[in-house]
Amino acid sequence: MNVFSSTLNQTAFLFSFIVLGFLFAKYKVIPENSGTVIAKLENTLFVPALVFNTFIKNFTVKQFESAWKILAVSLVMIIVIMPLSMLISRCVTKNKYEQNIYTYGLAFSNFGFMGNAVVNALFPDIFLEYIIFTLPLWTMIYLWGVPVLLIADCDGKQTLRKRLKAFINPMFFAMIVGSIIGLSGLRLPAWFESVVSVSGDCMSPMAMLLTGITVSSISMKKTFTDMKIYTVSIIRLVIIPLVFLLLSPYLHLSRTLFICALCSLAMPLGLNTIVIPNAYGKDTSVGAGMAIISHLLSCITIPLIFALIL
Repeated sequence: MNVFSSTLNQTAFLFSFIVLGFLFAKYKVIPENSGTVIAKLENTLFVPALVFNTFIKNFTVKQFESAWKILAVSLVMIIVIMPLSMLISRCVTKNKYEQNIYTYGLAFSNFGFMGNAVVNALFPDIFLEYIIFTLPLWTMIYLWGVPVLLIADCDGKQTLRKRLKAFINPMFFAMIVGSIIGLSGLRLPAWFESVVSVSGDCMSPMAMLLTGITVSSISMKKTFTDMKIYTVSIIRLVIIPLVFLLLSPYLHLSRTLFICALCSLAMPLGLNTIVIPNAYGKDTSVGAGMAIISHLLSCITIPLIFALIL
């Protein structure tokens, strides 16, 4: 019951903002360029603030000395998942841009906002370990997921110059600076930490508003009848967690590592497939559809997955 209510509360919270964004855009309560403005704010302020805040608080020498195994397991997990995600996406669609979106969605779940909420509600004793577990995932998002899949041009062969240029973005800069501050133990002014923390908290609500605004301009019928989106969502929410559950007896993981890995794998598709492409003028209809359908389905799949282990 705790799993169900926690997941339902988070999903209801997220969907409230989707509905608001949809209604505001549909009835022209907000200007037509609101989606572009919100996407720019997300890309240059809210997402970088979330990344920066995560690293300055968790990227410490002391925690890393005692958590190397957690980091190693997380890193191996994402390294295994990335090529599998690319292979699956190529089987689902031949469109290169859609392949990138599906690859990102399969490789990186909403382990941040949704994952943090579920773990904090159900397993508060390992919340810190879960935050540490997600650090390699955040790192790969901003080293590979965002610059290669969501930002870089996907028409034609990508040159080394284009790839390097894609790395120069606010999220990557925030990760590097946050890592340096975290390792150094430098204390920032309280008012500045509050600005960063509050800005990071805006990321998910604003992303869902953006989802609603984006959805208002696309065909809902097409979104809810697109079998490719359902296929990717089912693989992300059901197949991947179940495969992990089947393999877990042979992996000899501690309870903490097992729960951390399962929580990160069982969450719905992330929101960056809307936020980042929108800021760069790319199509967000597929990402918006994935966000809506996967978060709806997760109300059923997350309780069922955790019911198998609790």
